[in-house]
Amino acid sequence: MKAFYPKKKLINESKGEQVVAELRMRIISREVKAGTVLSENQLGSLFQVSRSPVREALRVLANENLVRPERMGAVVVGISEKSIEEIYDIRLMIESFTFERLLKMQTDTLVQELKKMIEMMKIAIKYQDVDQFSFLDIEFHETIIQSIDHHHIMMLWGNLKPVLECLIILSMRYRMMTDEKDFERILYNHELIVEAIDKKEKKMVDLAFERNFHDVQNQVEALWIDEEIMKVVREYSVKE
Repeated sequence: MKAFYPKKKLINESKGEQVVAELRMRIISREVKAGTVLSENQLGSLFQVSRSPVREALRVLANENLVRPERMGAVVVGISEKSIEEIYDIRLMIESFTFERLLKMQTDTLVQELKKMIEMMKIAIKYQDVDQFSFLDIEFHETIIQSIDHHHIMMLWGNLKPVLECLIILSMRYRMMTDEKDFERILYNHELIVEAIDKKEKKMVDLAFERNFHDVQNQVEALWIDEEIMKVVREYSVKE
């Protein structure tokens, strides 16, 4: 079975976590269509696991509104363009709140940590490891969110992260396939975010914020409306 979620990220994860990560990616990338009936026995055979990790995976995906529980299985709900927009709306709210808090905080250590991450992101792109770049991108923003030490904001982020991660991986693969030079702009936006945090200039923060989220929400629309493009992106060779 070809894996669409990066295997290297799952090496130390449990069977249940491996199943849910791969199945989530298959649903979000529409390899498994909305309306598909998933049975525990079918999935157990596909992933070569017992029914227990399959049952746990379906429970997690039901909480994410990607499947609807049925007796001994589930029906795929999938993810709509509206759902994707709403996910980015929540992300925008979380990070906007976080940036406002950072304007009043001491951020020297955070800035240094973020600069190191950007260098790692540059290396990932140098070697065309777009999935690693995606994980670093998520880690970059998560590090910023964690820095304000707000328990309930982290709860929101934790609920959002698994689906958002798949969206970002697919989006970044699409960019690598269609316009590799676009990563220069993405990296610049991240450097602008770090500079804004460091200088604590409200206008610079607003500029960095607007550029980053404008890009995220408006650069990959074709991916979500064209089945042929999604198929190619889904099957993009994952570097192990």
